[in-house]
Amino acid sequence: MTNLQDQVQDRLDELAGSELGLQVAVYQHGEVVVDAVAGTRITSDTLFYSASTGKGATATVANTLVDRGILEYDAPIAGIWPEFAAHGKDKATLRHVLTHSIGLPALAPDTTVEDLHDWAKITSYLASAEPWWEPGKKTTYHAETFGYLVGEIVRRATGRTISDVLREIAEPLGIADEVYFSVPPDQQHRVATLVEPEGIEDTIAMLAGMFAKVTPAAIMPRAAMCNSPEHLAAETPSAGVLTARGIAKLYAALIGEVDGVRLIRPERVAEITGPVFTGQDELLGNHATWAMGYGIGRLGSTDKESPTTIGMPGMGGSAAWADTRSGVTFALTRTLFDPAQSDSATEIGSLVAKTLC
Repeated sequence: MTNLQDQVQDRLDELAGSELGLQVAVYQHGEVVVDAVAGTRITSDTLFYSASTGKGATATVANTLVDRGILEYDAPIAGIWPEFAAHGKDKATLRHVLTHSIGLPALAPDTTVEDLHDWAKITSYLASAEPWWEPGKKTTYHAETFGYLVGEIVRRATGRTISDVLREIAEPLGIADEVYFSVPPDQQHRVATLVEPEGIEDTIAMLAGMFAKVTPAAIMPRAAMCNSPEHLAAETPSAGVLTARGIAKLYAALIGEVDGVRLIRPERVAEITGPVFTGQDELLGNHATWAMGYGIGRLGSTDKESPTTIGMPGMGGSAAWADTRSGVTFALTRTLFDPAQSDSATEIGSLVAKTLC
């Protein structure tokens, strides 16, 4: 019987003709089960701009700091970020941010890509913004604002950028150069070039309409924007530039032990990975169940079908997840930047789940 590594590698080789470059990594109980790549000049060390798949790393930084006693889920954000108390946000907490229930999903309508690179400008805007509802009462996906909110809370509590804290957390795992929010110039040569499929303009127009209230059209992610050195170098922790191996290993250390390293004490894992907030997404209309910064339910299934799985997909088609019941973590990255479909991540992730979960 063909083992899982061979099954995944065979499928990636088939996909490489249309998707150009892919990586898949799978861990179980801290051990590598799959490390497969396909495509010209793609190796396991190649970095991929993976959009919101990086939110899993953002949440993991926050949860690690809570476990270390540096942050608290239910302490008012304004206690360390006084300006944030404006417009009734004085009782808003990190828990509200992690569950996308804080009510600050929107950036200013005139926000530009250059503005996204101006940390002080974006965080000052969010501090002064009026929430859409009383924090904690409703939810909607905070596509762009999530990373700035978590990142500024981390900065206020530690005096360091979230990238610096991520690096400190990742170094004992040997993945400090495999998971980034901001890619140093001397590492950008490792980043795969994203490409867009034909006919993407209709998809972008549809998404622009769907997210018009929260994401100005000028900052709707496109391959050219994500490939630019300026954007790769900017601190944008609502997205991640990473290897499949790196993010899968980070998740593995979140739910268990890898190479003798645990990010979270075992007794805290259930609190972080279990359902924390459930409701209808106020903007998108879908049913949403949030753990502490991660969606519950594997890509391609619902929270009821895979209730012990947490993770985050990326707009371009990448994805990463962790299943606490089986100890399995999975990640797929790719060069095809197609917001309309994540078929490869769903298909191969389902294969992994069927085999190991």
